[in-house]
Formats: sequence, C-alpha cells, structure tokens
Amino acid sequence: MTVHFQPLVSPEACPALVLNADFRPLSYYPLSLWSWQDAIKAVFLDRVNIVSHYDKTVRSPSFEMRLPSVVSLKTYVKPSRHPAFTRFNVFLRDRFTCQYCGSREDLTFDHVLPRSKGGTTTWENVVAACSCCNLRKGDKLPDEAHMWPASPPYQPTVGDLHQNGRQFPPNYLHESWMDYLYWDSVLEP
Repeated sequence: MTVHFQPLVSPEACPALVLNADFRPLSYYPLSLWSWQDAIKAVFLDRVNIVSHYDKTVRSPSFEMRLPSVVSLKTYVKPSRHPAFTRFNVFLRDRFTCQYCGSREDLTFDHVLPRSKGGTTTWENVVAACSCCNLRKGDKLPDEAHMWPASPPYQPTVGDLHQNGRQFPPNYLHESWMDYLYWDSVLEP
C-alpha cells in the first residue's frame, strides 16, 4: 500500500483555511480547508468571520463577494485531547516512516508484541512498518527478530499529531494562510 500524504489542493479551487475562534487551524493534517462554496455558505449563516480574501470574486445578478481565503469560527470548538486510533494517525505519529528500517514506501503497521503472543491493537503496541520489515519480523518478538522500533509506540495527543502534520504541508499553501499555520513557532531575530 502506498501512502498518499494529502490530496492535491489546486490554487484554482480557492479553498478557505478554517481557523478556530482562537485563530488556530482546526487541524494541520489534514489541513482544515473548506471549499469556497462552503466558506461562503458559512459566512451567510453567520458562523464565521472572514479574515482574508482572494483576489477572485463570485457574482450573482444582485450580489458580488470576494472569495474568503481564511475564515475563523465565531464559536470556539474545543479540540479533542485524544485522537482516534486509526491507521492514518499511527502513520502520522510515526512520521510516515517504517519504525524498523526508516523506509517511507509501502507502509503498513506492525504489532510490536504480536497478537498471537498476547499483543493488543493499541497505540502502545502498534507502529508503522514497511511491508518488507513486517514480513521479516512476522510473528516474532523484537528480541527474537532482532528488530526494535526506532521510537517506542505511545498514545499521542492531538498536539503531537498537529506538530507532526506541520512537517507534511499540502502541495499548495496560499500566502494568506502562512501567518496562521506556524504562528506558534519561534521567530528569528
């Protein structure tokens, strides 16, 4: 299985970056984006504030509006503290890297303590692994296979996944989004 990092975002599609009421993106990976149609609908329903615009406009016979490039929710949405345990989130926690050899190709996941030996399918026992390493390790314990994960598996926070997601930006980032994507990073003097 080949992992595709994120769907291509076309500049022509004019997506809007969606920020929470505290001006942080709802998510970094996938980046919280709405289609221009959904952004305009949210504006009309008075659910968002427009923070920034594109140079493009939409028109009807009686109305004209510049397309929003950044919107912020009017009501704060409390982020979940614990992300869902999914294959994708395991890959994101492990930075889309096989924890045994460092490959980024043909990723699957491996139970560090095999299920046949009492291992469970949990954050603390599953790591990203390429198919070759997964087959090589097979049903063995790490000591038997002489294969140990580069990083011990753990249950990440949403913040951990957001931090990792920043390392895999989408193929298109509009200039108006930049101030909101990395605003908590250290500034250079």
